[in-house]
Amino acid sequence: MDKNTIWAIVLSVAVIGAFIFLQPIFTPASKTAETQNTVARTAEAPAENNGTDKSAPVKNAVLSQAADTGETIPEQTVVITTDKVKAVFTNKGGDIVDYQLLNHIDTDTGKGVQMADNISDFNRSCAVSFGGPDSMIINDTFNVERPDDNTVLFTKHYNGYTFGKRYTFKPGEYIFKLEILVHSDEGNAVLNANGTAYTLRTSPQIGPHFDSKSNRYEVRQFLSFSGDKKKTITLGTKQFKSFDKSYSWTGIAGKYFEALVIPADEGVMGETYYSSKVEVHDYADAQALLTRRQFSGSDMADTYYVYFGPRNEKDLKRYNAAENNGWQLGYAEKKTDQPVELSEPLKLPESLQSSGWLGWLENILKWGLEMLYKLIPNWGVAIILMTVIFKFAMFPLTKKQSLSTLKMQNLQPQMTAIQTKYKDNPQKMQEAMGKLYKENNYNPASGCLPMLLQFLIIFAMYNLFNNYFEFRGASFIPGWIPDLSAGDSVYTFKKSIPFVGNAIRILPVIYLASQLLYGKITQNGGTAMGNGTSATQMKFMMYGMPIVFFFIFYNAPSGLLLYWTVSNLIQMGQQLVINKIMEEKKKETAVEKNGKSFTVAKNNKKR
Repeated sequence: MDKNTIWAIVLSVAVIGAFIFLQPIFTPASKTAETQNTVARTAEAPAENNGTDKSAPVKNAVLSQAADTGETIPEQTVVITTDKVKAVFTNKGGDIVDYQLLNHIDTDTGKGVQMADNISDFNRSCAVSFGGPDSMIINDTFNVERPDDNTVLFTKHYNGYTFGKRYTFKPGEYIFKLEILVHSDEGNAVLNANGTAYTLRTSPQIGPHFDSKSNRYEVRQFLSFSGDKKKTITLGTKQFKSFDKSYSWTGIAGKYFEALVIPADEGVMGETYYSSKVEVHDYADAQALLTRRQFSGSDMADTYYVYFGPRNEKDLKRYNAAENNGWQLGYAEKKTDQPVELSEPLKLPESLQSSGWLGWLENILKWGLEMLYKLIPNWGVAIILMTVIFKFAMFPLTKKQSLSTLKMQNLQPQMTAIQTKYKDNPQKMQEAMGKLYKENNYNPASGCLPMLLQFLIIFAMYNLFNNYFEFRGASFIPGWIPDLSAGDSVYTFKKSIPFVGNAIRILPVIYLASQLLYGKITQNGGTAMGNGTSATQMKFMMYGMPIVFFFIFYNAPSGLLLYWTVSNLIQMGQQLVINKIMEEKKKETAVEKNGKSFTVAKNNKKR
């Protein structure tokens, strides 16, 4: 490599390193203690509110004027366990403080994936605050009733009012029912703070543990769905914004798990808020806050169906049809013994990540991947087979594209001559170009269409391999790639190393080598790079870009990196074949040119 190429590579790596180093400086994490102290001070001395500032914390009229009955209720926890989940409640507010998915293990903890993370005295899962989203959650201790093993009721009696929260679980379900209840002894309860009765929160954070600074392939998103429209907002840091559209369900989603809230009565719901403004244990929370419109009456019974579970189609689509789930949620296609709770399809699969308008293509690829897995039950092998099939199916198009490029190179001198001759007459230039293409049986679009088709398939495969739920925890080669949803690892350090993290990985090195070798083979099969700036740019693309991508993909899911690496290796073999074909074509073209030159010279000699 010459000096210019080396400088290009060094500068690229330096830019990446500077970005990683400076990002925490310019976007510092907010201090947890400072945040909590601010919240505590807000609770102790709420600001006056004249109805013009909806963000100002307020006291609910009922609770501020009511006194507790004086009974002392000790703090306690309640545990409900089904075949799917283990939920731990505190009677302090009647909230969830621990929620594990028993069938999905977190490799960091060895326990079920935690769906109630970042729990504190200021923020808990399914916590309620009277008033708007900035009001403090209820921290009073509640009475506890256990009607059965799968139900718990928390109640708190104030002066003339009783407030309650009832949770009901069913075996085999990731959805539980949450009822928020108010009963007035005097016949008229009023819950109204600037038009809001209360705010219901999802978990402060869903698991597994997510550090956005080191894991750029994980995600936290705010989701909202109404009718046939889905709104997805990827959460950044220190966000706290309102979403004023109506919804059938809303919540927070990660890459593989999500927390969705489905109100039985959409009409009583107010604005929704999404928050990622508080940072605890080095990673930001990700929470949805649902407001309920003001209430006045003797009794209130709001029902919510809450899904804390995997973000995969198998578990989500069950709730579209009533007969497929224990809650009988969704459309009733046939008569059932019990009344249907919600009679419309919930369309929870809409919460899945997809390739957008390429979702249909992703579904086809997913079907093919699953068929290959049935043939050989190893997802790593299925990825390799899928990649092999794809690359060989695309080979005729790749070959056609290369030959089209070669033909264009052969026509380039004539095209340049036409452009020079008719530079002042675009119409004549276009006619001459068309005639040249027709005489040589060349279609300029013939090289673009195969490239476009391959690009669409590659994009869909990228999204599939990066987000497919079944890859989570799926082992390819034990001891090297035990989890296709995470990076491979042969050794882990106690401290992180700049640019690469705390693990030594082999797959990114193989990927880098395949990229560099493929670039070399492509160069040998093409034309010379030329001189000057153009040559430097070409060399940077050949040597510099693979190094840049090495750092970008170093911590990528191994399933995705396995696809790219195998694709490169196959493409190298195909490129060698194409190089040989192109070399033969060049020889044929040279013979034809020599033959034409000989004929012209012979005719000139006769004259």
